Amino acid sequence: MDPEFSRRVMVGRIASKGMETSIEATPEECKALARRFGIPAIRDLACRYRLVPGPQGEVMAEGWLTAHVTQECVVSLEPFDDAIAESFTVRCIPAERFREDDEVDPFSIDEVPYEREAIDLGELAAEELSLGLDPYPHKPGSTIPADLLDIEEDEAAEDAEEPRRQPFAALAELKKKHN
Repeated sequence: MDPEFSRRVMVGRIASKGMETSIEATPEECKALARRFGIPAIRDLACRYRLVPGPQGEVMAEGWLTAHVTQECVVSLEPFDDAIAESFTVRCIPAERFREDDEVDPFSIDEVPYEREAIDLGELAAEELSLGLDPYPHKPGSTIPADLLDIEEDEAAEDAEEPRRQPFAALAELKKKHN
């Protein structure tokens, strides 16, 4: 099954000095991506790329993504509009050479596999957009309702009345008994 937003570029068409290209999602692709990400709407999604070929079929892809999305506030449950702007760099590796390591260096450049001599820039942009979405979106100006704050304050007051036991207190007591 093809992804909702697919724009393939053939690796062989990337000049040795690199190439620049831009892609935009259609309104139908935006609707499909919004369903995939579980958000109310994506109004537009565009990404500009600089692609530079490397050794053994690798391609370094620098991207600059912009999108306008509608998300649902985790506090008020109201929809609100948000703008997303992300820049990213990934190394595209032929699928036959790609291997997933259990130990990933969080400071290294992300690597993604590609198949059949084509890199899907649309799917790459969609994945980067999903990473850019706030997992707990807050509508500007939204606050936790006061009645919920009262419950939390009551619970905190109850906790304050009881002395907190330190995590290793039981071990210290056992050590004293055995000495």
